[in-house]
This record gives sequence, structure tokens and C-alpha cells, in this order.
Amino acid sequence: MLSYESVLLDSTASSAYTVLLLHAFPLSSEMWASQLSALETEGISAVAPDVFGVAGSPQQENWSFRDYIEEISSLLSMLHIEKVTVVGLSMGGYQAFELWRMFPEKVLSMVLCDTRAEQDNEDALANRRDFIAAVRTQGPDEAVSRMLSNVFSPETYTKKQDVVDSFKRIVRKQSGNTIAATMQAIASRTDSVESLSTITCPVTFITGKDDKLTPPSVAAAMHRQLPGSAMHTILGAGHLANMEQPDRFNALLLEHLKLDEPRV
Repeated sequence: MLSYESVLLDSTASSAYTVLLLHAFPLSSEMWASQLSALETEGISAVAPDVFGVAGSPQQENWSFRDYIEEISSLLSMLHIEKVTVVGLSMGGYQAFELWRMFPEKVLSMVLCDTRAEQDNEDALANRRDFIAAVRTQGPDEAVSRMLSNVFSPETYTKKQDVVDSFKRIVRKQSGNTIAATMQAIASRTDSVESLSTITCPVTFITGKDDKLTPPSVAAAMHRQLPGSAMHTILGAGHLANMEQPDRFNALLLEHLKLDEPRV
């Protein structure tokens, strides 16, 4: 069974609702600490699982997002959760698309953050293969050194050393093989562009204004394909908007959750 962090779960309730938080690469559920605290304060239950090999989740080789979402479904069933608002950031957004394809009946609404629908092009795939080989050989410090300059806004680098240090610490808890297996799952993901047109639930897009990896233009393109969706850009944030500007992110998340009332 997957490891997870949670707040206010009632494992005895039937037809329960919760917020499902899907973390970014190469992090863990620990990245959602501020959101879990905010949701608990508001009396909203939430669960944040960890991908395979991370923070106590079972190790797997050659796993796919489909495999992971099957495990998510099993976890939700064990917790008697039937409906979720899925919040996915970066890799978590890719997984949110997979959850919609596999179990749309479980998805009450979606918050897609600093993510994209397209598969990787050949250049991106080549970069991912190089990353996988290097991290398997050099370990988690290689992942930190390759990613650190691209994930945060200039403001975060200069004024929020604690956030930068948290990123390093979480990544360094993982093995090189775990990080490489997760990157392989990202590289082999299904294209979700056509899935956008099938989404019928409320959707909010949140992105950091300074996101280098999935710039606001990427979120705007998805937003245009989903009439009725909302989009918000967070100043002073890069690719990890929830960690860089947690107060603003939490306010937008709670605003979205008002769309789900009354909850199932």
C-alpha cells in the first residue's frame, strides 16, 4: 500500500469526499505540508500519497502512471473515499489526467498546477534519458544539481532559502534508482491533449508567473480548451508555486473548493 500524509480522514465513513494531492517530481507528499495544514484549518479532509519508492511507498521498477493510479484507486477504496478533488502539480498533473481517464467517476473537480497535457518531444525525451542514466550512476545529488536552477522564481532563490533547502532535503531522501524509475514513468506517460476535451468537471489552472518548465502560456493554452475553467498566475513563484507562495496558493485552492459544495 502507498504511504501517504493526511488530515481529517474518517476511514469508517462511506461515500466520503477528500482532496487528493499528487506531488511533483522528484519530491514527496512532504511538499504539500502547507496545503494540508490550511485544509485542516478549514475542516476539509485531504490525502497526499507518495509515488513508488518514496517515503515508504513500495519500490517498483518500470512502473507507469497507470500502475500508480491503480494503487491510488486501491488506497481510496481502503479509506472509503468515493469522490475527490484532485490537485496535481507538475508530475502530479500528469497523474491527474490519468486518474480522469481511468476513473472519471471518482473525480469531482480538478486543480492542475504548473503542468502540461502534451507528451514530450524527441529533444525532451533525449534529455530525460540522459537524466535517468546520470542519476542512476551519481544518485540524488545529481538530480538536485540538474534541476535546482530551473524550479524556482528569482524571488525564491534570493529571499526564501528555506524553500530551496526543503527541495534539496526531500530529493536527497530518495535513491538514484527511485528517482530514475519515476523519471521513466514521466517519459512514458500518455499524451493528454485529447483528454482535455473530455473533462466535464470544474477545473482550475494555477501556475507560477516565473515557471521556466511549464510557463503560464502552457496553462493558458489548456485553459482555452476548457470553457468554464479558471486560471490564476501567482507572482513570485516558479515551477513549485505551492511551496514558493503558499498563502496565495492556498487561497486559490480554497476558492476552487467552494465550487465543490455541497460535497459528496
